[in-house]
Amino acid sequence: MNGNFFGNPTFPTNNNTSTIESPPGNINYSTSLPMEQSYIENILRLNKGKKVKAYFSYPDSNEWRDKVYDGIIEEAGRDHLIMSDPKTGKWWLLRMIYLDYVDFEEKINYSHDYSEKTF
Repeated sequence: MNGNFFGNPTFPTNNNTSTIESPPGNINYSTSLPMEQSYIENILRLNKGKKVKAYFSYPDSNEWRDKVYDGIIEEAGRDHLIMSDPKTGKWWLLRMIYLDYVDFEEKINYSHDYSEKTF
């Protein structure tokens, strides 16, 4: 498509077939990570039903540059958050890419290595 303007990138190749060993003391992260990692979606899912204020930024919008959603966490997925406002009956499907942070009005449930923790 843009072949007229930009050439295909080329990367230097290393024809040396010897293996590179890690220096002593380095951690092999592929085997040392816990089975379940702490992602925002998992933390939000563990706190389903709690009242929160979720702060979002929409950089391409002049009207909605920064917006706060005040409500209940209904569901959380990899790329979205579903919240509801019990006062108005409104529901929102929000994209996680725009999420800045979340204020919880209760203790946060947090799970790591399959053991429940509360902060």
